[in-house]
Amino acid sequence: MLSSPDPTIAEPDRSGKPRAARAGPGKKPEWLKIRPPGGERYAELKTQLRERGLHTVCEQARCPNVEECWSGGTATLMIMGDTCTRGCSFCAVKTARLPAALEPEEPGRAAQSVALMQLEYVVLTSVDRDDLPDGGAAHFAATVRAVRERNPDTLVEVLIPDFGGSEQALATLMASRPDVLAQNLETVERLTHPVRDPRAGYQTTLELLARAKRLQPDALTKSSIMLGLGERPDELRAAMADLRGAGVDFLTLGQYLAPSGRHRPVTRYVSPDEFDDWRDEGEAMGFRYVASGPLVRSSYRAGEFAIRAVFDQRRQQTHTRRTA
Repeated sequence: MLSSPDPTIAEPDRSGKPRAARAGPGKKPEWLKIRPPGGERYAELKTQLRERGLHTVCEQARCPNVEECWSGGTATLMIMGDTCTRGCSFCAVKTARLPAALEPEEPGRAAQSVALMQLEYVVLTSVDRDDLPDGGAAHFAATVRAVRERNPDTLVEVLIPDFGGSEQALATLMASRPDVLAQNLETVERLTHPVRDPRAGYQTTLELLARAKRLQPDALTKSSIMLGLGERPDELRAAMADLRGAGVDFLTLGQYLAPSGRHRPVTRYVSPDEFDDWRDEGEAMGFRYVASGPLVRSSYRAGEFAIRAVFDQRRQQTHTRRTA
């Protein structure tokens, strides 16, 4: 049985001072209440996707930023099925020891989705597939290549599983040359194994991110941490420093919200002001960009602007060298 911190015990705020004890986090604050997605562009894309039997993580996860992202030409597609071989205490994705076989036509469907939605930036993510010898790395790489072939101007971010820590699997994926490689740390080191599946690892994620940089030095790397799981300020600060030590370029920090009463409980709601403070601290550590806020998710569009700026700068430098 997963252990949980006692919500009646006072937690320190980011200054280290204890908060008043309370029974759980209480009512969801106003800053976490959002209106349902709407708008002409959202409705149009949703209809087109349904007609073709295509789906996005944005909808399945009820992401609060879906309308903003879709209207701005960004979306997240999940590949390799909808069933995970792992069971993390924060995640609502269904699990099984042996999910359905991979579909060979899926890379082409993903490329079609990107073209249909006219995406300027796509995030490809997946469930864990520990049942496959390479964790699905070759299939993931094939999807990146298919998306690039049909959509050469689209920036491609991959939010990947850890492939069981396999160096060869990561090399297979990186050979497809994604623009951004993301793997989420999710939480601080102490809470890794109440929060994440036992097969996941704090050091495994850090090593994967550092290795990706060695394999493809020009790739940008990214990771995400959820707040409100019982972490202490010093632990969060240490986790952020560990990510910088692994060469991570972009960091997202967001509020954890339990998918249901069966999942790990929220210990507290972090205020927007505190998220702003963590953003400032992350930027001072040297991250190229930190997206930090209650509704920020790992694929949040705000970070995309900074990523695009990096690639625009690189293109300009290349053009300058060619014309010099």
